[in-house]
Amino acid sequence: MDVALFIPCYVDQFYPRVGLATAEVLERHGVTVHFPEAQTCCGQPMANSGFFDDARPLARKMLEVFAPYEHVVCPSGSCTSMVRNHFETVLPGDPRVAGLRAKTRELCEFLHDVLRARPRGRFPHKVGLHDSCHGLRELRLGSGSERLVQAFSKMRTLLDGIDGLQLVELARVDECCGFGGTFAVTEEAVSCAMGRDRIADHERAGAEVIAGGDVSCLMHLDGLIRRDGKKLRVLHVAELLEEATR
Repeated sequence: MDVALFIPCYVDQFYPRVGLATAEVLERHGVTVHFPEAQTCCGQPMANSGFFDDARPLARKMLEVFAPYEHVVCPSGSCTSMVRNHFETVLPGDPRVAGLRAKTRELCEFLHDVLRARPRGRFPHKVGLHDSCHGLRELRLGSGSERLVQAFSKMRTLLDGIDGLQLVELARVDECCGFGGTFAVTEEAVSCAMGRDRIADHERAGAEVIAGGDVSCLMHLDGLIRRDGKKLRVLHVAELLEEATR
């Protein structure tokens, strides 16, 4: 199976190890991984701020770059959601949007839904899971505590087969970390307070590691952890799976 990696800007620029871990995990599941070097930003930052004219050429570029591939996989719920839920708004009437939407998936979603993967390995640590808002509420990678449905989490299911990994139980399992893109800049005090609340919940639960599927959220939490001199480790789920199955 051939897969094209859609790597978000902040992963490419700040956390390239997450992109490399994503490729490694996919390859360990028998996937042939391609990285289209012509890819650029998907336009999410512009669209989120209402600048659709600026986002439009980036969205068109993405349609062109990823057109040849059967599957597109992204280690980010927010960027995946941009394609799946918002490209139709940015490019109304473009017939190519439906095709890209149908084949673009977040990493955990692809492993769980398409490959039916059940990773095996070892990671002897207590882990708290952070479900990002986009992944949880726009992609439905988990049930969400506000919904009257049977509880599920695709990320949790993927980690169930890892020896030694103990998932800790949080008091507020799917609360926002406070990042929210430009919200973290325009509402710094509120953003930081929300982030510290999330970290405190993981600490109370006994987590040694905070793992999640969105580097943006994890970057926010990791910055607060380092600023406050705490010893929690922060990992993208791709990094965790790569380390556990190495």
